Amino acid sequence: MKHIIGRKIGMTQVFTEEGLVVPVTVVEAGPIYVTQIKTVATDGYEAVQIAFADLKENRTNKPQKGHFEKAGVTPKKYVQEVRVANASEYTIGQEFKADSFEVGQMVDATGTSKGKGTAGVIKRWNCSRGPMTHGSKHRRRPGSIGNASYPGRVIKGMHMAGRLGGVKSTVQNLEVVKVDADRNLLLIKGAVPGPRKGIVTIKEAVKASK
Repeated sequence: MKHIIGRKIGMTQVFTEEGLVVPVTVVEAGPIYVTQIKTVATDGYEAVQIAFADLKENRTNKPQKGHFEKAGVTPKKYVQEVRVANASEYTIGQEFKADSFEVGQMVDATGTSKGKGTAGVIKRWNCSRGPMTHGSKHRRRPGSIGNASYPGRVIKGMHMAGRLGGVKSTVQNLEVVKVDADRNLLLIKGAVPGPRKGIVTIKEAVKASK
């Protein structure tokens, strides 16, 4: 399966055989387990449900316990559904780890970006500042938002101050630099969204050149 749930460990750097420094993000990739299989006959489409990270018994309700016991795995904290071409290729309780990926493969990484609170237009949208001298009162203000224009109103999507970060974010076409099967780690070139210990989803790149 080219789709795995993991936990972001942090960033470091590695050296190539040519001596070049490559910044990488270390991700604890799995193990994940198949907890449910959906087919066209039973649900109208092909998909598998995968789960990651153990959940404490006192944090699990009765329906969840029954669902995971039926799959033959311990209760898990994070559950996702993945659309597949043929769900019959998978079995309940099947395990997948970091070795599902290989060195040089292009992947997409999805996570929740760091929340930065309320931010102005310069920090949030990279807008230009106003003049800093001669009594200007618009140094970091947004400026006009629609006056004396057509249509004479604030249009939808206008760049303004507001909450920054804390949203689902995806970085595409990242290269897998190293696969550590023994410690179940993926080293991915570049930055992956989210803070340390944040949950990320690594999957095969959608737009990678073939």
